[in-house]
Amino acid sequence: MAAPAWAEVDDLVKHALALEKDGQMADAYALLAPQLSARAGDPDFDYAYGVAATDAGHGLEAILAFQRVLAVQPENAEARSEIARAYARMGDLESARAQFDTVLADPSIPDPVRQRFSRIVRDLDKVRGGGETNVSGFVEASGGYDSNINVATSLNAITLPLLAFLGPATLSGTARSQDSGFLGASGGLSLRAPLSAQTSLYVSALGDGRFNTRMPDFDQISATGTAGIAHTLGNRDVVSLSGQYQQFWLGGSRYRSAAGVIGQYTFRLKEGRALSLAAQWYRLDYPTDPLRDADRFAASATFADRTTAITLAGGKEQTRGAASDNLSNAFVSLRGAIEKPLSQQLALVASAGVEGRFHDADDPLFLKQRRDAELDLSLGMKLLVAHNLTLRPGVSYTRNFSNIALYDYRRFTASVAVRAEF
Repeated sequence: MAAPAWAEVDDLVKHALALEKDGQMADAYALLAPQLSARAGDPDFDYAYGVAATDAGHGLEAILAFQRVLAVQPENAEARSEIARAYARMGDLESARAQFDTVLADPSIPDPVRQRFSRIVRDLDKVRGGGETNVSGFVEASGGYDSNINVATSLNAITLPLLAFLGPATLSGTARSQDSGFLGASGGLSLRAPLSAQTSLYVSALGDGRFNTRMPDFDQISATGTAGIAHTLGNRDVVSLSGQYQQFWLGGSRYRSAAGVIGQYTFRLKEGRALSLAAQWYRLDYPTDPLRDADRFAASATFADRTTAITLAGGKEQTRGAASDNLSNAFVSLRGAIEKPLSQQLALVASAGVEGRFHDADDPLFLKQRRDAELDLSLGMKLLVAHNLTLRPGVSYTRNFSNIALYDYRRFTASVAVRAEF
């Protein structure tokens, strides 16, 4: 009675090995998994099960299966090479290298097999070293129109509560929204240097400038530098910590500097998806307006796949002086972006966001706490015109709703940019 049962099991293993030979690893795993509790400990079954589990994404199960094989067949070079492969796929490159070393030390291994394993080890050593240092960057030139370069209200007059008996105060000049054409230029450079297979150092620099065809007092220039370290865990999640410094100029004069620290943890999900949690702290300094000096704390969660990203964020900006507590505010935002390919050369790019800001104290001119709700929309295209060269037309709209009329405004921009990446 036992003989037919074992023959059936042997046929099961043979069937699984045939599926694996044809590359049908998921089918082989589904065939063998229901028999695991009954067959665990049988070297033939465990070997077939381990191979299928490795390529079906069940690395820990594969390692346990190969360990059972090696417990009774310590000289089984194929099982040892497969457990090395399973370790490598799980990110444990040191264990993978140790198993391959054991295989290569076996004098009974045929030369063709030894040569193949030697090539695998050389490739593995490159990965263990983290690969090569990578440098990438971009340059971009743009031009367009901005309906509100000074981010101001379009009202002609407002009433100040303390001076209400004098009637509305007339707004003129830069107190009202001003439009202008503009030219822009930006560029960035980033470097990634591996420290090990799982840890890398990254450094980046970004510069951006926008120059108005009229009213140069509102020209803007910014420069940002970032340096940090990222570590990939065994489950392929990534944790990183970086420092960042930014200098911002308005009308050719230093307006604000920001220095901060950013920590981030990224969960790698299936099918190219990821969930990132981040926290940041910045120290904001205004050389010509120290009452605005503040500390900014924020936390965010971002879900992204190959074409979309959604970010929920919130935090607090706290001025460092009690006299300007009316500028302190809590904020919360929700933003989404999509890049939808329409063809090999053309993609649609769109984004939308809302942010609420709630100030701590009464505004000294309007005698009430400021409350803002900002809506941001953008729509554009990316057209590949040559290798790594894209044309990017786009429009954007911002509407800030405020309970204080001076800060209630609309803004529309239209631009075309040419971007080269390397």
